[in-house]
Amino acid sequence: MIAMVKMGSWWGRTTLGLGAGLALACVGAIPARADVKDGVDAWARGDYDAAVAQWQGPAANGDPDAMFNMGQAYKLGRGVPRDVARAEDFYARAARKGHIRAADNYGILLFQTNRQTEAMPWITAAADRGEPRAMYILGIAAYNGDYAPKDMVRAYALMTRAAQAGLQQAINSLAAMNEAIPLEQRQQGVALAEELDRKAVAARSSEMGSADLGGTKPAPAAGRAVPIRPVDLAPAQAVATEDSQSAAPARMPVAVAHPAPRPAATTPAHAPSGGSWRVQLGAFGQKANADALWTKVRNRPEIAGHPRLDVGSGVARLLAGGYSEAEANRACAALKAAGVSCLVTSH
Repeated sequence: MIAMVKMGSWWGRTTLGLGAGLALACVGAIPARADVKDGVDAWARGDYDAAVAQWQGPAANGDPDAMFNMGQAYKLGRGVPRDVARAEDFYARAARKGHIRAADNYGILLFQTNRQTEAMPWITAAADRGEPRAMYILGIAAYNGDYAPKDMVRAYALMTRAAQAGLQQAINSLAAMNEAIPLEQRQQGVALAEELDRKAVAARSSEMGSADLGGTKPAPAAGRAVPIRPVDLAPAQAVATEDSQSAAPARMPVAVAHPAPRPAATTPAHAPSGGSWRVQLGAFGQKANADALWTKVRNRPEIAGHPRLDVGSGVARLLAGGYSEAEANRACAALKAAGVSCLVTSH
């Protein structure tokens, strides 16, 4: 069993970035949109007062991009006094007009301020369209059985996708899950991650298309949530930068508490496709080094069930075979997220 995270308190340390994260769509369509663009340009010059002055009018008139930008300004305290409550209000109003990134930030902010029950429908919707912070939260929730049914396969799938997006605390948590979750469930999680990724692409396309046509996506419906069980961990350390596109969660250590013994080897959740693509793990002059690396990775869900290939003499390449091109790319991305170097090859 692993104690993953105390959800709630550490999110309050997160900073929301602006920079490239400012919203601007359909610039020049109407005068209000020109004001939004002028504000973005002013912000890029470091003239935060002028940026806010440009956004205030459109925001008051209900422009969702302007409201989102005002929320970012209040969150950071640039051009206006820092005021999280006002930032939340702007995010909420923009989110209810269908602004996707405002909805993402609104859910995270609710979670940061200990309103997890209210936050979870927004976070679930954000995770469904592939938002890494939201996937991380839901992965923790599914692992612990807090705010979501306990589901090791779904937890592993969500954490895999968040780690592939480069979220450091997700990478750390995925490493802990690799020690605690049985191989068969991890393999099922990898397959589910691929399915969730396809659904996220469709969800983003649908929601972006609706926004382009002036549609408004309804706010997520509130669902039943259960209390979260706190787990004491070392203090978190914020790692977000102000220039990030959106808020990156503070780095959260993962405590591993005596993983349960692993069961005997199980049948892989899905057989290799038998394709001609391969994942190359390295090139070695000494077979012992190749053997050591293979021993380290062979039970990972990206590798398990795939044949080992040693190609060449002198300096031999170590590969895992039997992938389709798409499978090889996904496997290598997951390995890299876990700190294992690799490359995809067809020969």
